[in-house]
Amino acid sequence: MAEIGKGVTAGKLAISVQKRLTRAQEKVMQKLGKADETRDAAFEEMVANFNKQMAEGSKLQKDMKAYLLAVKTMHDASRRLQDCLADMYEPDWFGKEEMDALTEEMDSNLEDTDTLWLDYHQNITDKSVTSLDSYLAQFPDIKARIAKRDRKMVDFDSARHHFSSLQKGKKKDEAKIAKPAALLEMAAPSWAQGLISAHQVAQTNLSFNQAEEDLGRAQKIFEELNVELQDELPSLWDNRVGVYVNTFQGLAGHQEKFHGEMNKLSQNLNDIMTKLEEQREENEEANPSDSACSAPKSAVTNGSDGDLPPGFLYKVKAVHEYAATDGDELELSIGDDVLVLAFDNPDEQDDGWLLGVQETHWLQKKDISVKGVFPENFTQKV
Repeated sequence: MAEIGKGVTAGKLAISVQKRLTRAQEKVMQKLGKADETRDAAFEEMVANFNKQMAEGSKLQKDMKAYLLAVKTMHDASRRLQDCLADMYEPDWFGKEEMDALTEEMDSNLEDTDTLWLDYHQNITDKSVTSLDSYLAQFPDIKARIAKRDRKMVDFDSARHHFSSLQKGKKKDEAKIAKPAALLEMAAPSWAQGLISAHQVAQTNLSFNQAEEDLGRAQKIFEELNVELQDELPSLWDNRVGVYVNTFQGLAGHQEKFHGEMNKLSQNLNDIMTKLEEQREENEEANPSDSACSAPKSAVTNGSDGDLPPGFLYKVKAVHEYAATDGDELELSIGDDVLVLAFDNPDEQDDGWLLGVQETHWLQKKDISVKGVFPENFTQKV
């Protein structure tokens, strides 16, 4: 409640408090069935539609903003994934230059050209979210006017009931005035009795006229608000269709354009990956030793040439140190080159373990008696 001295006079404050009390009393009387209430079923349906429309619009706005956040998150994830691919793409692989160009195209500087992701995000914001925000901006004002209309309707009902009560009282008073009943009137001289009757009539008429004036004013305020809202609410309800069409039609159009452009980039990436796979297959055909681990034992036990140990399959480089914990294990230091050998008995090979000999030991001594097993994930094929 506003404090006196801050733009609110004591008189205005008293009037405000009196209005609230009068409305509260009127609502109680209506709920108890002791006073009739102005009802408008058609308007009540409009208000129900308004509340439904506002709730649906708010949910759509919330979900659209969540979608925008998801687009931004997907953009960031896509960029990190693309950077990961660019970082791990080795220089001698097919399409290295094409891959670099593709990465630059998908993540170009905003000063030159907007990325597809940023264009997509901005278009949805400008065309869908902004228009939706404007659409919802009108609801608070209309909601406040509906609440005001409800208050003024109670004021109208209260004034109507008060006027009706005075109207009934006036008829009774007029009947009494016709034959004075008060002792004062009976005791007064005949010339004074007329003055008393005239005073009572004047007082009754004054209250009656004031109540009639209050009723007219309350009715006018209520009807003005009522007519305005009856014009606006149906129009607002019909507008929801156009808003939803524009929102989702715009979203669908931006999605189609975005995914069409992204499909071109994805196709380029797919083509590069396809060519890289073809390159790998060609290398395997040209260097069968690279795939000897899956070849029959007879194809590899004799070695690729005389300088390689019997049973040589391929070479790996240690990327982690490994301290042997058993006599048949091979000690590894980072950077060691190891010649991988085939097991005499394949059944002896455990999953994730390889058999090999240090390349430096083989080159110096041509001896594989010091061969040992080691964890495959501690090495990288070269």
